[in-house]
Amino acid sequence: MRNKILKCIACSLIFLIPVAQASDEVKHVPGIFIGTTHFDSESEFTFGIEYEYKFTNEWGAGVVYERTNDAHHGDGTAVVLASLFYHPTKNIRLGVGFGEERIGGGHPHNEDLYRISSAYDFHVGAFGIAPTVAVDFIDDEEAIVIGFAITRPF
Repeated sequence: MRNKILKCIACSLIFLIPVAQASDEVKHVPGIFIGTTHFDSESEFTFGIEYEYKFTNEWGAGVVYERTNDAHHGDGTAVVLASLFYHPTKNIRLGVGFGEERIGGGHPHNEDLYRISSAYDFHVGAFGIAPTVAVDFIDDEEAIVIGFAITRPF
């Protein structure tokens, strides 16, 4: 599993090529996420919404809601979490978060979730495209979330 995580992170580093920089005055960064979640040798389509409020150019906090309808053998999951973000440059976003995974189906239940994430923001006009890699730690297991967010900073 570690080799897969390292490969995913290495692939995401390809996106660390400098392009247009984000405005220094951006405080609100809402977005729509589209991607896939890999867990327990299965990969499922994942979608969601996210929001970050930037306190400074380097620090921000936000919330994430993601839905994976076919996870857990069709029972579906929803992930809700709060994150703290560090921006070492204007385009790189590193995050840590805590929340819960809600599992549906015949025996619904919630589990605590910890997340580490990284993203790189490409800005095209007023919009952003942010390839994202996240690792969720749930009990003693790991889920890898890979995708991109379309953002509209203001």
